[in-house]
Amino acid sequence: MKIIAITQEDFFDEEAETICFLLDKRGIDTLHLRKPAATSDNLQSLLQHIPSQYYRHIILHEHFELIHKFPLKGIHLNRRNPHSPIGYQGYTGRSCHSIEELKSSPKTDYCFLSPIFDSISKKGYRAGFSEKELTEASRSGTIDNSVVALGGITPDRLPILKKYKFGGAAFLGYLWNVTEKGELIKRLDEIKYYNR
Repeated sequence: MKIIAITQEDFFDEEAETICFLLDKRGIDTLHLRKPAATSDNLQSLLQHIPSQYYRHIILHEHFELIHKFPLKGIHLNRRNPHSPIGYQGYTGRSCHSIEELKSSPKTDYCFLSPIFDSISKKGYRAGFSEKELTEASRSGTIDNSVVALGGITPDRLPILKKYKFGGAAFLGYLWNVTEKGELIKRLDEIKYYNR
């Protein structure tokens, strides 16, 4: 199962170093750079502090024009940014919040489906799907290897997601709800353990 990390919305000290750490043999396949309030200059500055060997693992959620300045993995479409730049043919994903939206959305390389479980990072953001809905979507092939589970993802839930045939899991609150690097390492090790 692919493991994806989504950045915090706000910038923080040593963020470039932390991104490199996550992508450097720690079990994170892709990092989604999601900063809704950031300017293009803010994102460009962060990317300039990340060595270029990591760019092929980074996906933008905002300021898609930066894809022409940095050789990044791709872009992620969402409600704020629903369309690819004109002429863009690269790796593309999108966010979906219902099984119907997942079925009816234009085809992309992958799709986030959320919230699968109660959110860790957004208080009051409850699971949006019943066990029955997920089972039916899995059986029908609506959930397949191109669908990534998001929302309340913790390592111990990875076997459940595999049962539903999700191709990946996206971590946000679980990764960033720590205060020291040692705790982050422990959490990354737990993800690896459950993703065996």
